[in-house]
Amino acid sequence: MSHVPHELHEEFPEAADKIRDLNQSNAHFAKLTEEYHDVNRQIHRIETNVEPADEGFEKQLRRQRLALKDEITTFLK
Repeated sequence: MSHVPHELHEEFPEAADKIRDLNQSNAHFAKLTEEYHDVNRQIHRIETNVEPADEGFEKQLRRQRLALKDEITTFLK
């Protein structure tokens, strides 16, 4: 567990402008980033024991975050 939030601006620092532009111009991309943010926050809350959850649920969320990140990466290429 890392206890470090994986915010998109930290994951893709070189793409901050592109992320902002796509969020404004592409509804699907905006939905992906919103979902990523929600899942990421939930994982961070579990990691810091603010909202404890079982290991299986945390793993499921991590897989979901990775899938969202992969899709976001496709948009950024």
